[in-house]
Amino acid sequence: MCEIYVKADPILYESRSRSLRIHGAVTKIRLENLFWDILAELAESDGYTTNQLIAKLYDELVEYRGEIDNFASFLRVSCLRYLTLKKGAGASTKPDLSVVGRAVAG
Repeated sequence: MCEIYVKADPILYESRSRSLRIHGAVTKIRLENLFWDILAELAESDGYTTNQLIAKLYDELVEYRGEIDNFASFLRVSCLRYLTLKKGAGASTKPDLSVVGRAVAG
C-alpha cells in the first residue's frame, strides 16, 4: 500500500510560492504543487481563476471568522474537503458544496 504514496512524483510535494493580490494588497502564499493543482481544478469548476477563488475564500473566511490565523493551512484543508465531497458525489460529478455551508451554519 505504501508504494502508492512513496512513488508519488516529488514535484507534487515540492512547495511553490505564488504572489497574488487580495483587495489590492500583494501577498505570497506557499503551498505544495498538488494543492495548487486542486485549487486550480476547484476554481475552474466554479468559473474562477485560482487567484479569484483564493480572494473569494479569503473574503468569506474573514466574514465568517473575523480573522485568519493560518490561511495556507485553511487552503490545504479546503482542498481536502473538496476532494472528500467530490469522492462522495462521484468522480464525474461536481460536489454539492452547499453541504459545507449547511454544516457550518448548524
